[in-house]
Amino acid sequence: MSFEILAYKKTYQPIFEKLNMDWLNKYFKVEPIDVKVLGEPEKFIIEPGGAIYFVSYKGNIIGTAALKVEDDHVLELTKMAVDPIYQGLGAGKYLCKEMIHKAREMGYGELILYSNRRLTAAINIYLKLGFKEIPLEEGVYERADIKMKIVFDSSSKYPK
Repeated sequence: MSFEILAYKKTYQPIFEKLNMDWLNKYFKVEPIDVKVLGEPEKFIIEPGGAIYFVSYKGNIIGTAALKVEDDHVLELTKMAVDPIYQGLGAGKYLCKEMIHKAREMGYGELILYSNRRLTAAINIYLKLGFKEIPLEEGVYERADIKMKIVFDSSSKYPK
């Protein structure tokens, strides 16, 4: 597959919102925090130092993911969604790999994510790419029942 990673542009905001809203409505429900972040990603993700990327296939944007700053050491991989029409092509795995690479490039020591065990394909991708399960704190997302992280080894380009 020939995928391309695109950096966020303000004109992509509706695509970011639609991909994520469609995903949330299909698997879970939209929470108030989702509405805020998806409606104003510049305010909640970009301005605090995070980043949003898209994956393009044959000229069409088919997926997205964000890297949200948690603190000086930790980024959260969040708002990752792939258009259902294009699922199964490997875009999710490609996008996830690229987000790991971008997080490392940004100089953070850890990348965390929240997910749900129902999403077995996604969980398997995360595990294959080096994420490890860690304890989940209460109340971050209603839909989350698993938290995972990668700790970057500064002397290597690979996760610990």
